[in-house]
Order: sequence, then structure tokens, then C-alpha cells
Amino acid sequence: MALIVQKFGGTSVGTVERIEQVAEKVKKFREAGDDIVVVVSAMSGETNRLIDLAKQISDQPVPRELDVMVSTGEQVTIALLAMALIKRGVPAVSYTGNQVRILTDSAHNKARILQIDDQKLRTDLKAGRVVVVAGFQGVDEHGNITTLGRGGSDTTGVALAAALKADECQIYTDVDGVYTTDPRVVPRAQRLDKITFEEMLEMASLGSKVLQIRSVEFAGKYNVPLRVLHSFQEGPGTLITLDEEESMEQPIISGIAFNRDEAKLTIRGVPDTPGVAFKILGPISAANIEVDMIVQNVAHDNTTDFTFTVHRNDYQNALRILEQTAREIGAREAGGDIDIAKVSIVGVGMRSHAGVASRMFEALAKESINIQMISTSEIKVSVVIEEKYLELAVRALHTAFELDAPSPQGE
Repeated sequence: MALIVQKFGGTSVGTVERIEQVAEKVKKFREAGDDIVVVVSAMSGETNRLIDLAKQISDQPVPRELDVMVSTGEQVTIALLAMALIKRGVPAVSYTGNQVRILTDSAHNKARILQIDDQKLRTDLKAGRVVVVAGFQGVDEHGNITTLGRGGSDTTGVALAAALKADECQIYTDVDGVYTTDPRVVPRAQRLDKITFEEMLEMASLGSKVLQIRSVEFAGKYNVPLRVLHSFQEGPGTLITLDEEESMEQPIISGIAFNRDEAKLTIRGVPDTPGVAFKILGPISAANIEVDMIVQNVAHDNTTDFTFTVHRNDYQNALRILEQTAREIGAREAGGDIDIAKVSIVGVGMRSHAGVASRMFEALAKESINIQMISTSEIKVSVVIEEKYLELAVRALHTAFELDAPSPQGE
């Protein structure tokens, strides 16, 4: 008998019919003898509807009142799911984040979980009840309702699993697991049976949108085994775990992530003096713009060219700041490019294999794809290329690192 925390997102509970399907799935686990805690999001589109209502009153709603309002979406779902379970003869009880007492800090709209009082949940589980908890929400020390930010229900699920020392936290979504890359780009991408927290964190931060980054960080910190499963299709999904031992026997690379939302900025002819990097990036940081990759080249005339990438949404603002900086420090010019993309190979197997980067560069060279920037860490290599070559690059790398699924017989 296992203790399992299951999380269902907005599309999984988007209609009454789907809530009934979720109830059927939960019932099967309960009948198999497992103790179940279910975390649910609001029905798909509901949170956006509530935010739109608030914005009809004010362009910038007061964060505390917005939390009071948007947290009602999950309250509807937990009650409906509890009703659906009870109708099927499964004892169930629903709780809001406040009722469980998921204690958070007071940062409205993006609160962080500090502590969970699991006593009430344990009492219900012991009594044979399925506990249905509202995701995405908590309460601060003053009794104010708080919310955890977009995708926060994943974090609620993992946090409850950590507090209860659950055997597994299952995240049900509209994909049947984590793939070696996006199957829409590479039809022969394969579902991974297992991936490490470290690899999943890199994949999530580099553009793979299967899981919220905070939930993966939380799971890794508290060693909560995470499994990504399809809401309405049977299958083993993908297990995300600390265990690296088996990963060492798997391919060197676990997956290929990519991100189209990149922009590149360059400032040329910068006087090569101490503190120049801060003079360039300080104003960018002060404008709350996140910088990703950085490359600096020093020329023979004691000047340097400094290039970095930002999110494409921040491009115009960053370019305006950079042009001002160029005038202030006597640089030759500032410019940029939004027609770029980032492609990354990820895998803990890199640690024990030399020549991974050169294999990546060779695969791209064979396709005549020029690399503009390179960034490496222990388990990833990222490159910036022209956006028009993105899909070609991903397919070439997927093949080069032997990640393609075998061809169907007869092909």
C-alpha cells in the first residue's frame, strides 16, 4: 500500500465530464489499496476569466484582493471532484489551502510555501478518505489568502508529497511523459522512462514546459519521486528521480531543449578597462531584465565587443538601455538581433564522456549551421544559432546523439 499525491491541471478538470473521468481514475487507485491525496487546479480558462474581471475594475488590481478572487477557481474544482468521488462510493473531503494550512510568505501573487500542517490530512487518510486539496494557494501568518504564481499547483502537489513523505507525486497533464525533445519537431522523439532532477531542471529552464521549474527544484530538494503521466491515457509516464546510477548506462544525452524566445544584443568597441562588464550589465539588471548567455571578445586595439542574450519580450527595452550605455562609456555602437534561437543538449552522462561538445559542433557543421554563442555547464551545452535553422539543428542533434526511436518495420 502506497501513499500517492496526484495533481491534475486545468485541462484535466476543464469540464464536469473530465472531473468525472478523474474521479474514476482516483477510484481505481483507491480500490488498489493506495492512500490518495489529490491536488487540482482551477478549470481551464477560469483563472484568466477571474483576472479579466478584476482588470475591468482596475488596470492594476490590489495584489491581496486579486489573490482572494483567483483562489476561488480551485475551490469550485475541489468541491466538484469530492462530490464525484462520493457519488462513486469513495469517501472524500475537500480542503482549500487555508483549511489545510499551507503556510506561505506574504508575497501576494507569487508566494512561496514555508510550512504545511499535515495533521488534518493524515487523520483523513487514516480514516480511509481521499483528500482533495486546492492547488496554487495558501495562507500567510496574518490569515491572508495567497497564491503561488502560474503553474503553482505543481508546487502544491510536490510540497504536500514532501510533507507527507509520499511514495510518489504524480503530475497528470496533456502529455504522456517527458520526451527526448518536442515530438512536433522530431516525430521520432522518444518518451524517457526516467530522468534525473538535475536534467529535468535544465530541460525546464531551457524551454521544456512539461513541469514548473519551482516544483522540480522542490522535488529535488526533498527527494520526492515525481512521475509525469497523461491524464486520460494509460502508460508508465516518466519518473523524475535523484537516482543517477541507471542514467550512466543510458545515452550520454537525455534530451534536447530549445527556446525561440531569445534575443541577442551586442555593444562594440568598448574600452577594455576594469569594471566595464558591470557598466554594461548593471543598468540592464536594474531594469529587471534577466541576462542569459554572455560572450566577450578583446580586440588588438584594447577595445572589446560584448554580446549577451535576453528574453525576446525584453529586447526593445534592453536595446534602448544599451544604446544609452554606449554613449556614456564611449563605445562604437550598440545593436541586436531577434532572429535567433537557443538549442541545448542535456545529460548527466556528459560527466563521464569526453568530446560531447565537439560531437555537437560537428553535427551542426555538417548542416552548415553557424554557431554564434556557446555556453556550457557540467550537464549541458547550449548554442545560439539563427532561428530559421532551429528545427534542422534539433533534428540533426537528435540523430547524432542516437536519440531517434527505431524506424517502424518495413521502412
